[in-house]
Amino acid sequence: MDHATWKNKICNPAQLGGIETSVLDNGHGRGTRIAWINTGTGLRYKVVIDRAMDIVDAFYDQHSLAWISHLGVTPPEPFSNKGIDWIRTFGGGLLVTCGLTHVGGPEKDSYGERGLHGQISNTPAEIESIIQPDPIAGKMEMSITGIIKQTQLFGPNIELRRTISGRLGQASIEIHDEVINRSNTSVPHMLLYHFNFGWPLIDEGTDIIWQGSWESREGEPNNKIFRPGNNFKKCLAPLDEHKGGGEEAAFIDVTPNEAGQSVCGFYNSKINLALALRFQKKQLPWLTNWQHWGKGEYVTGLEPGTNPPIGQAKAREQNELIHLSPGESRTYDLKIEVFNNEEKINEFLKHK
Repeated sequence: MDHATWKNKICNPAQLGGIETSVLDNGHGRGTRIAWINTGTGLRYKVVIDRAMDIVDAFYDQHSLAWISHLGVTPPEPFSNKGIDWIRTFGGGLLVTCGLTHVGGPEKDSYGERGLHGQISNTPAEIESIIQPDPIAGKMEMSITGIIKQTQLFGPNIELRRTISGRLGQASIEIHDEVINRSNTSVPHMLLYHFNFGWPLIDEGTDIIWQGSWESREGEPNNKIFRPGNNFKKCLAPLDEHKGGGEEAAFIDVTPNEAGQSVCGFYNSKINLALALRFQKKQLPWLTNWQHWGKGEYVTGLEPGTNPPIGQAKAREQNELIHLSPGESRTYDLKIEVFNNEEKINEFLKHK
């Protein structure tokens, strides 16, 4: 954002962008705390403070980036942690956090009972800080930080400290998470970032960008999309067979770049818009591509994770389940960038 264009012409930073908090007062989401973040570039998005600081609406200029379910924003429901109750509160949106101890379908074993995708997205945050930009003083950075506690007597007691940040003049979202075991015993840990993308970024012919080896979630021949010889990196038109619960997914071992960074995303040539999602391979070694081309429920997900969404039991069986010792923490860093610059798009498409 060129300082010369607004110098001596503004008195309130909100004229360029910033963070605005409020409470929804109608519909399913009534009483839910949110924060609108405006980067001043055309990229603006809604953080739902009461749902683990997940992100729902996201726009670049007139274009929506996210898929939003019939529900939209809902208040947290802390007891939606049995079976597939999680779906009842799944509003879609740009980001839904899954975990912190289980990612995958519902299951029950000698270690306990676990519902679909865990509890964390149904947990409100305690806001620790909101830092507004002050462009007149030369400070373009802004951030919101909160603490989300997945806790109960006798454990597990796990804390997610999340910071969502950006900079005026840059069309990007940065997420820095720290997961800390506050228990006095070891706890299992699984985490998945359920990013959900929709029309018009996602449209028939949109390129799905990632590189790496993969396997279908359902296995051959049950997966109709992710199979050798099929072009599953192009978004499809709505499919009759995806009405209701129709869907396919693949687990991807992304090939990182020289800096150890995994890169994935989308490019829609019809609207000349690209979105890149970047994360550290060492932190999040797996990526899931979920495709659900239902009529009126048209969505694809890119989901970085500590594991594929296979569940705690299978991860334990495969000796891939992370355990955090008392006081131990792990950090995770992700960045979304939106752009329509030809040079940047061409560089991004090298990751196809």
